[in-house]
Amino acid sequence: MTPFHAAGLSRDTPPSPRYRIFGEVRVTEFLQHLVNGLSVGTIYALIALGYTMVYGVLKLINFAHGDVYMVGAFSGFYLANAMGVGGSPSLAKALVVFVGSMIICGILGVLIERFAYRPLRHRARLTSLITAIGVSFLLEYGFQLPSIPGLGIPFPPGPTPRFFPEPFTRVAWEPFGVYVSNYDVISFFTAVGLMLLLQYIVYRTRFGTSMRAVSFDSQVAGLMGINVNRVIAGTFALGSALAAAAALLFAGSRPKVDPLMGLTLGIKAFVAAVFGGIGNVPGAMVGGLALGLAEEYVSGYALSSYRDGIAFAFLIIVLLVRPAGLFGSFRPEKV
Repeated sequence: MTPFHAAGLSRDTPPSPRYRIFGEVRVTEFLQHLVNGLSVGTIYALIALGYTMVYGVLKLINFAHGDVYMVGAFSGFYLANAMGVGGSPSLAKALVVFVGSMIICGILGVLIERFAYRPLRHRARLTSLITAIGVSFLLEYGFQLPSIPGLGIPFPPGPTPRFFPEPFTRVAWEPFGVYVSNYDVISFFTAVGLMLLLQYIVYRTRFGTSMRAVSFDSQVAGLMGINVNRVIAGTFALGSALAAAAALLFAGSRPKVDPLMGLTLGIKAFVAAVFGGIGNVPGAMVGGLALGLAEEYVSGYALSSYRDGIAFAFLIIVLLVRPAGLFGSFRPEKV
């Protein structure tokens, strides 16, 4: 049955006003794209927060962040299979997998900062940037190696995609003809809750105050008694944990996981961070939502082949019109 017949229309029947918005675009279709755009936009926002926090305190673009997202997805995959989530879906097991994956990626973020970035902190920024790309390749191709025999689990997972087990039974609704599943609802509200929690941490806690002090001037912050190394390590842990959360929320609706899954999503999240203003936490949230909606509407009403190109168009336009981003501002630096 075509959408026209489902709505009680034929192709020769002009849509009634209640099916129109901005011409002949149906309201249901518009709302469906809105739901889809918000769903993927919150994922972009969670990943973008990792980029923007690390840049805020360290002035480093952590290009390995997308691959930390990938590690989070595989951490959830291994934990879910170890707990038998696929055989007996359970919300309690899903929470254990969710929190466990965030902890694993938080530890990974601390290790990356300690052994890859901290020794180069006072070197030229280009050195740290090249190191970030190297860490990215290490994770991507390390996870594509053949599995080690005798471990009992397929690790490394190899290049073959794996499929994430459903943590709980899928339920779908169609209010006003718009398809929404319980995974969409849980993903959206969990992502929004995590973003609000991060806002609270950054602006209402002692650690958040230390983060903002280090972001403003790390040398002065150190003279005031702030442990700069601990703050930077904590920032990496927080951003990496959010990347793991994004990976598991995304896997709920798109269960295929593979070692290169973080490549495109990581770049898009970086664009979202730049659009909102790199280093600005609310800007990363807005940038992620804006990019998700733009992708969904352009691919829905124009050509779907342009979907991945929207992120790069965003980046070019922002760099030309407002290089500091939507909420960013230029900060003069001493030379």
